[in-house]
Amino acid sequence: MSAAAAPTVTAGAAVPAKKGKKKLIIIAVAVLLVLLIAGGGAAFFLKKRAAAQAAENGDETTAQADAAHHSDKPDLKHPPTFLPLDPFVVNLADKDTDRYAQVGITIEVVDAKFAEQMKLFMPAIRNGILMILAHKSSKELLDRTGKEELAAEILRDASRTMGIEVDEPEQPVAAKKTEGEEVIDDEVPAPTKKKAKKRKKADAEPNPIKHVHFSNFIVQ
Repeated sequence: MSAAAAPTVTAGAAVPAKKGKKKLIIIAVAVLLVLLIAGGGAAFFLKKRAAAQAAENGDETTAQADAAHHSDKPDLKHPPTFLPLDPFVVNLADKDTDRYAQVGITIEVVDAKFAEQMKLFMPAIRNGILMILAHKSSKELLDRTGKEELAAEILRDASRTMGIEVDEPEQPVAAKKTEGEEVIDDEVPAPTKKKAKKRKKADAEPNPIKHVHFSNFIVQ
C-alpha cells in the first residue's frame, strides 16, 4: 500500500506548478487587453478630434463660400432705382442709304433721390444721347459689341452731364510700325500719368449711375 500512496503524493506536488504557469498566462493576457484598450481609446480620441477639426474647417469654408455667393446677389433690402427714358427715334450716320434707329433706354441709378436729380437734367441728358446715336451707323448698332459700346458712351455722357468725372476707356497702345507700313489714324497712344491719377480719384467716388439698359432696340 505504501507503493500505491507514493504516486499520489507525486501527482499532488505537480499541481501548484501548473497553477502558477496558468496564473502568469492570465496576467499576460490581462496586460495585453489593457494595452489594446488603451491604444483603441487613444486612436478613437485622435479620430474624434480630427473629425471635429475637419467639421470646424468645413463650417468655416462653407461660411466663406456662402458669403461669396451672397455677395454676387443683388441687395434686395436696398434695390437700385430704374429711370426709364422716353424712346429715341433718330436717323443714323449711314452714307449709302437712309437708316434710322428706335431705341428704348432705362438708366439704373443708386437710389430714388439721385433719380429725381437726374430728371432735372433730362433735357441735357437726352440731347447727349441723341448726339451719340446720330453718329452711329446701322452696322455698329446691329452688332452686340456696338450696343455695349453705345451703353458705355451713354453712361459716360450722362455722368458728365450730372457733373460726375468719368475717364475715357483705355485705348490699345499703337503697335510700332516698320518702314513701309501705313499708320492707322484711329490708333491712340497709352494714357498719360495725368489720366491715371484722375482715374484713381474717380475710383474713390463710386458713380451713382450704375448701368444703361436697352428696353427696345430697332434698326431699320
